Amino acid sequence: MRLSEAPSRLITTAAVLFVVLLGSSTQLMPQSGTAALTIRVTGARNNKGRIALALFQSEAGFPSDSSKAVRLQQADIDTQFVLQGIPYGVYAVSVFHDENLNGKLDKNFVGAPKEGYGASNNPRKRMGPPPFSEASFAVNQPEKSVEIKLMY
Repeated sequence: MRLSEAPSRLITTAAVLFVVLLGSSTQLMPQSGTAALTIRVTGARNNKGRIALALFQSEAGFPSDSSKAVRLQQADIDTQFVLQGIPYGVYAVSVFHDENLNGKLDKNFVGAPKEGYGASNNPRKRMGPPPFSEASFAVNQPEKSVEIKLMY
C-alpha cells in the first residue's frame, strides 16, 4: 500500500465501523410502539364481586389513587384483562377484589385490607403498599403478559 492510499483506506474502514456500530446500537435502543398488555389475576377466594385494575406509569398515586392511573378497568372474577394500545414504557399494576361492589378496597379498623389485593411482580406482603419500583415492569414488545396473585 502506498502512503497516498492510507487516508482513503482509513476513511473506508472508519465508515464501515460506523455502520456496524450504528446497526448494533439501534438493536439495543427501545423501539417505540404500542402493545397489548394481558393481565391475569388469580387467587380470588370466591366468585362474588369483580376485580378492579389500575395501570400506573409512575409512582404518582401507585397503588391506590386511581385518579393518577393511566388506565382503569373492571372484570368478572377469573377473567383476564387485555389492555390494547399501551405505549412502550415502564408500568405497574394494582388490583383488588371488590367483593361487595362498592368500588373501593375495604379495610378493617387498623387499615389492613379486608378484600383481596395485589400488584404486578407479586411483591411480598408488608405493612403498607409496595413501592412502584418493586411492582414496575417494562412494556417494550407488541405483547406483554403479567400474572398477579391476590393476597388476603
